[in-house]
Amino acid sequence: MPAFRAEVEERFRDLRDRIVARLEELEGGARFRRTPWERPGGGGGEMSELRGELFEKGGCNFSAVHGPSFPAAPPGAVPAAHGDDVRPPRPEELAGKAFFATGVSLVMHPRNPFVPVVHLNVRYLEAGDVAWFGGGTDLTPFSAFPEDTAHFHGVLQQACGKDRYERFSQWAREYFFLPHRNSERGVGGVFFDYLRGPEHRDFVQRVGEAFLPAYVPLVERRRGTPWTEADRAAQLRWRGRYVEFNLLYDRGTLFGLKSGGNVEAIFMSLPPLVAW
Repeated sequence: MPAFRAEVEERFRDLRDRIVARLEELEGGARFRRTPWERPGGGGGEMSELRGELFEKGGCNFSAVHGPSFPAAPPGAVPAAHGDDVRPPRPEELAGKAFFATGVSLVMHPRNPFVPVVHLNVRYLEAGDVAWFGGGTDLTPFSAFPEDTAHFHGVLQQACGKDRYERFSQWAREYFFLPHRNSERGVGGVFFDYLRGPEHRDFVQRVGEAFLPAYVPLVERRRGTPWTEADRAAQLRWRGRYVEFNLLYDRGTLFGLKSGGNVEAIFMSLPPLVAW
């Protein structure tokens, strides 16, 4: 599906550009530093990293990679409750098949402890004759405000529709979970994977488009909130859970490393300072 692949790739690149532009407006001074990279096995991407006063560290990366054999990344369990439109590929559909993967991955770590960490990923993959979309977004405040959580989820519900929001917000609660701490890493969002076929393109686009209206009002509302050194210490400890999840469980991290992606871009999601 070369034409469809090219269209999705361009949509993701445009989404990245618009998100970066709006976040730079919020930051007001520093700009994202863009660093192109090439994957030795085929394809590449562009890492966009921000270090500022509002956002202590943040990144919004784009990639489009391909190769002769699908990476041996461990598949995730998919309970049947997530719906008939979710169809994980069988091992024989992936083994030894040429692959293509493109997507946008974003994580922002604000300096003010009361501005929440946010994550977004939208992606499209092909392996042989099988193709699917996946993605998700979630909010990780160290101190949650109910009205902020309600706003974030309300925008996602509007973007997803009632049925998919109910299924995929439940999936997010299961996925963004730290079993060793018996705790979610934040206040949730949506997560989905293995949506097979081109008919899911517009849904994934809506999820990506929902990021700015879901997150920007929270930044504007909380960026001036006074904070103490005790708040900062608590924020750094909470970031430890974010690191634990991304290094131990995150599918995007595992796929990126298995597929020979850019290590610096993959670890862009980690905060600049953290404590345990």
